[in-house]
Amino acid sequence: MVTSDKKGREYDERPWGTYTVLDDECSDHKIKRIIVTPGKRLSYQKHAYRSEHWFIVSGVATVVRDGEEFTLSAGESIDLPVGAAHRCENRGTEPVVFVEVQHGTYFGEDDIVRLEDDYGRAE
Repeated sequence: MVTSDKKGREYDERPWGTYTVLDDECSDHKIKRIIVTPGKRLSYQKHAYRSEHWFIVSGVATVVRDGEEFTLSAGESIDLPVGAAHRCENRGTEPVVFVEVQHGTYFGEDDIVRLEDDYGRAE
């Protein structure tokens, strides 16, 4: 259930952690802060209308992009083009925190095609 944080920003708890929308006032981009709980991972997914850039703030993220695995630490980033299958996994003991910059023409949560999901949400 999407709610608001103390500052009135969109906030949601997911099975893998949380996200907070930091900025969504412009029509061509949206910015989120995402926290992935230790031992959890996002669905393996793709988007039709947006690309994403992930900047790791803290923790160690295992990112899969189109079947290739990357290990990213604080200060590192990765680009996820429109249509690329991707996921972030936290194999560590500390939360993974990253900032996601979405760029495109549509940013709704319904632009998620889940290819694999640990929580029964795959299509």
